[in-house]
Amino acid sequence: MVPIGGTIGILGGGQLGRMLADAAAKLGLDAIIFCPEADTPAARTAARHWEGAFNDDEALSAFARACDVVTLEWENVPVAAAETVAATGTPMRPGAKALGVAQDRANEKRFLEACDIPVTPWRTVDSAEALQSALSDFGGRGILKTRREGYDGKGQLRLGAEADALDAFSALGGQPCILEAFAPFEREISVIVARTPDGETATWDVPENIHRGGILRRSQVPAAITPETAATAKAAAVRLVTTLDYIGVLALEFFVMEGGALLANEFAPRVHNSGHWTPEACRTGQFENHIRAVAGWPLGRTELVAPGVVMDNIIGELPLLADLPDGALTLYGKHEVRVGRKMGHIVRLTGL
Repeated sequence: MVPIGGTIGILGGGQLGRMLADAAAKLGLDAIIFCPEADTPAARTAARHWEGAFNDDEALSAFARACDVVTLEWENVPVAAAETVAATGTPMRPGAKALGVAQDRANEKRFLEACDIPVTPWRTVDSAEALQSALSDFGGRGILKTRREGYDGKGQLRLGAEADALDAFSALGGQPCILEAFAPFEREISVIVARTPDGETATWDVPENIHRGGILRRSQVPAAITPETAATAKAAAVRLVTTLDYIGVLALEFFVMEGGALLANEFAPRVHNSGHWTPEACRTGQFENHIRAVAGWPLGRTELVAPGVVMDNIIGELPLLADLPDGALTLYGKHEVRVGRKMGHIVRLTGL
């Protein structure tokens, strides 16, 4: 167990690292950020910034030895980097296993299926010919995704009956992909779950998530689902983190089909955008419980403190200071505004 005054290492310097560092500070812990870039959002709020490449084993090892425990804010931290940290004897939470599964969509689908968590029908695609065959299996339609590194709608193509397999495969760089069948879902939800080293788990109320252009725009609670569907989703998320022997916060995304059936889309081995409402709307937010979990502390209570909540992302713009929106505003400290870039979010409690 990390003592009060101890040090939490965080791999990655983005906004999630920034919010994790803030949560650590509130618990009397120091956060050290390790990332290749200078002047990142997390580096400007953490107790210390350790600038280094994820493939620099010497720098990573020195960083790990300066920490009581190391965690991450980004699921594409190389597996080898997590293994390097663990080799020093400093706990790496979550560890290389979760990263190895989550970083490859085919591995992820297989692991979810092995946990008895249903997923959309899918096929591996390693060539234009394999894509054509997979499209035939799915009625000529589907979503082509790179097996690695796609996020926020990147690295994927929606293919209709007129799709040219060679052109589509080439458009994603000719790299290994998967093809998913279209899921005629009614809505999207996610489960945010935390797990400690001794197996204690906690979940939050299930948010309903609204995407546009592959980017999350809004999460709202309560979701328009039955208590039975929510319970099934939460049980699946707990089963996933237990099977992974996962430590920290994880998000498992679902499609809700007609009648309430669930198909898992993907999981993220980290704190998640669809849980950004939890610090303002719950007894304990996802960032604090992630720090508690990786530090080996008991988890905080997660129940809502209001009847409902809405979280809206601020994307590709910054609000004018003279016209700040109502609600709890969090800006990420990013210097450059770009189209499609998440710059912050705002949380509004509802039903009060």
